[in-house]
Parts: sequence; C-alpha cells; structure tokens
Amino acid sequence: MTMAWTCSGATNSALIENMWKNGLITDPRVKEAFLKVDRAHYSPSMPYDDSPQPIGHDATISAPHMHAAAIEHVLSYILPSSTSPAPRILDIGSGSGYLTHVMAELVGDAGEVVGLEHIEELRKLGEQNMAKSAEGRRLLESGKVKFVLGDGRKGWKEGDGAGWDVIHVGAAAVKLHDELLEQIKAPGCMFIPIDDDRFGYNQHVWRIEKDGNGEVTKKKLFGVRYVPLTDAPRRP
Repeated sequence: MTMAWTCSGATNSALIENMWKNGLITDPRVKEAFLKVDRAHYSPSMPYDDSPQPIGHDATISAPHMHAAAIEHVLSYILPSSTSPAPRILDIGSGSGYLTHVMAELVGDAGEVVGLEHIEELRKLGEQNMAKSAEGRRLLESGKVKFVLGDGRKGWKEGDGAGWDVIHVGAAAVKLHDELLEQIKAPGCMFIPIDDDRFGYNQHVWRIEKDGNGEVTKKKLFGVRYVPLTDAPRRP
C-alpha cells in the first residue's frame, strides 16, 4: 500500500497500468478485469486518482488500490473452479457499484454477483452507474448482476438458501457478525474491515476463510479507514 499515491493516471488504463507496475495488482486476470471497467462511470470526481471519493449519503467509492487488494485476497474463490463452477459473490455496501462490476468480470459465464445496499438511493446508484456501459447493461439484463436493498450486517439469503463463495464487505463492522459467517460456503472466504475498538478509531481488514469441513481461520491483513456498517438513516 505504500506506493498507492504514485498510481493515479490521466486515463483508466493509465491508472490500472500504474497499479500493475507498482505491484498493487499482481494477477493478470485482475488487471484485465479492472481494464474492462471505466472508473469514470462510478466516481463523480477525479475518477483516475488513486484515492477515495464521496458519492453521497456519507458513502465513498474506495481508492482503486483498496479495491485491487480486496479482489486479490479472495481471488481463488471468485474465479470459477472445478469445485465451484458458478461462483456466487455478495458485495455488501456496494455503493457506486464499481467493485461489483469488476468482480462480475471474474466470475465466469455462470457466476453471479449481488450488490447489497442499506440505502435505496445507493442501490439505485449502483444500477445506474453499471448501465452507463454496454457491458454493464448486459450484465444487469442477464441477471448476472443485481442490486438489492437490505441490512448488510445480516447478509443476504435467496430462495434456494445457497451460501456465498465470497462475501466482500465495503464498510467497517463493529464485530464479525454471525449471520455473515454462516452464509460463507464451505469452502468460501470473506474480506471484511472490523473496528479494533468500540470507538471505531482503528480498523483492520480481516480475511475469513472457511474450509471444506466448515473450519474457520481468521487472518488480520492491514489497517484501514472505512465508513461504518450501520443502520440506514432514518427518514424524516
């Protein structure tokens, strides 16, 4: 993360190439996915800066290097495999929809990505941003990507009750919520920022992995600064 500030570019491809050169993207499949998604469709200002930007409703689009780190830490579960040919991904706090779209470029033809938001305006924002590109519209129309409204702390259950190969959480939780842990497939993985203290001043990202027998391992990755995973704001 120490070289992130050097990665900004004048174009989307320049931004991604700079992250690649500086080792913030290390897998060519991840690089290819990021190149397919123009961040200008998702960031209302300075889209090619490697920095977070506000998107309204006290939410932000994370810095590109943070999105790259998130994907690379769970990549083996995002990609189709013999044990999971149709990966199911839950993106909690999907916000702008940017990372939701990038992950959809990696899950293969049979995969599925669901963006979960607790604010209706942000749920709509993700859909609207994806619809700015022909590929985004195709993903939405095919049902491969959808955005839903709900409490991210409780995850998202669909009719078949199937779990998720990957759960990505884009906001800081006060703890590792049991509902999220239960919804990870065995095997499966979660990338989640968690507060270190009750004030939320310090946070770390954790990689939570569940093996085929349901055994869970937790690894602290690095310190971060995320907005909190909270209730939706009350309407007047």
